[in-house]
Amino acid sequence: MLTFRVNDMTCGHCVASVTNAVKAVDPAAQVDVDLAQHLVKIDTQAAAPGIAQAIRDAGFTPQPA
Repeated sequence: MLTFRVNDMTCGHCVASVTNAVKAVDPAAQVDVDLAQHLVKIDTQAAAPGIAQAIRDAGFTPQPA
């Protein structure tokens, strides 16, 4: 399980963008987003750097939590 704090994720559109970015790397990933806490929990077999880069490429700043 990977957990990232994404402080610049502020709305439902942001949640969708982050989720889609993760799913582009690992379509089977389970993504759980807590918008109020700015946390993204991801159950994936993909490596953390690849997931983090995908979130960055979507325009956000993931920080390991």
